[in-house]
Amino acid sequence: MKKFLFTIMIGLSAVLNAQLASLELMVECTVNPQNCPENVEYVKDFNHLLDKYVGTWSGNMEGKSYEFNFIKKEMMENEFSTTKWDRLVGRVKIINQNGSIEYNDFSKSDQEANWGDNFQKDMKAYLVTFYGGKTGCTDNGYLYLRVKADTPNQMSITFIPVRDMVTQECSNFQTTIPTGKVIHLTKQ
Repeated sequence: MKKFLFTIMIGLSAVLNAQLASLELMVECTVNPQNCPENVEYVKDFNHLLDKYVGTWSGNMEGKSYEFNFIKKEMMENEFSTTKWDRLVGRVKIINQNGSIEYNDFSKSDQEANWGDNFQKDMKAYLVTFYGGKTGCTDNGYLYLRVKADTPNQMSITFIPVRDMVTQECSNFQTTIPTGKVIHLTKQ
């Protein structure tokens, strides 16, 4: 019994000593790095900021149908850091006007899907990575997700590719999700 209580006390001590930070604090760290806590082990969505993005969203643009699905995952780890984060995990399906599926990553595992990064500095948009799969030219970047408080069933998404070096002519290249255009979506 003493060993059991000792083990419980050690476990509680480790949990209480773990450095927690909110999503908001980590956004503030991008603005003022000197205010960041050291050795953050877990970035938690204490105020449920990610919840408004969760669900299936659909909309149309330029003759194509877009369906996005976002789930919230807690304590996600990645290969680049030991810090765990509460994040969105997103998937997308694009169907052209002929009914053919142009892109679909709904079958990808959570580890292979598009991961949330964090909020923009002004906290108005949440960024999710996106890899479109087209090779040769840059087809990866961030989806900027916006949901306004007064229209909680409406989302806008804008794709901004990462400015990366390419080794071929890309002047006629089109990204999987149109670059810089706003896709208006409705929650299903």
